[in-house]
Amino acid sequence: MSATVSLPVQGQQRDRSYGPFGDWFYFFMPLLIALIVVYGFGQRAEIQLIHPLHPKPMVMWIHSVVFSGWVLFYIAQSALVRARNVRLHRRVGRFGVVLGASLPILGTITTVVIRRFDLQYSELRKIAPNVAIGLLDLASFTVPFVLAIYWRKKPEVHHRLMLVATCGLTAAAFVRFPSIFHPWPWYHLAVDLLIALAMARDLLVERRIHVVYLSFLPLLFVAQIAVMSTVVHLWK
Repeated sequence: MSATVSLPVQGQQRDRSYGPFGDWFYFFMPLLIALIVVYGFGQRAEIQLIHPLHPKPMVMWIHSVVFSGWVLFYIAQSALVRARNVRLHRRVGRFGVVLGASLPILGTITTVVIRRFDLQYSELRKIAPNVAIGLLDLASFTVPFVLAIYWRKKPEVHHRLMLVATCGLTAAAFVRFPSIFHPWPWYHLAVDLLIALAMARDLLVERRIHVVYLSFLPLLFVAQIAVMSTVVHLWK
């Protein structure tokens, strides 16, 4: 795989002394994603999960634990890479394959179950999850995740695909942010900005943008526009 956007590099050695945009970038990004998830879901955790008007189905709790587990797993794996403990990273990665494979299955089940649950109550109908949007978010994770497993022996491809996959999961957190942070219904732009940040890092440090980002961001953006435009049209 090769990139198609590049800047000239002076000399043979690339300068990686760019603080968090250098070698530390892929360690800090999982922490940023964790903060986004905690803040986003924290906005409604009290009324939707901890003390809801109507007790939520058990699958909601399972969903919360498993998806939170993925974020913690991603942080741990990034820390192992930063510590250059590649052997343990690969061993733990076997568990990650199983955990990651469970997300789209559990996510789909949860979306359908919670939608049916919320539609039973008039006060919850407005926040009932949309199946099309849910599938979009799950596909945003699943496609790059599967490819990351396939190219697990190519680190430069693998870790970028894993980042793209995990960024895809943040849409559910961003939609819960106060509306001042994003224009409804285009909150997916915040997901795109996370990937754009990784692209900026590549351009600054590597002097080129990796083909993973160049391939996925346009496809993801088109999918977001198509799904959200359809959903908004149906709501009118």
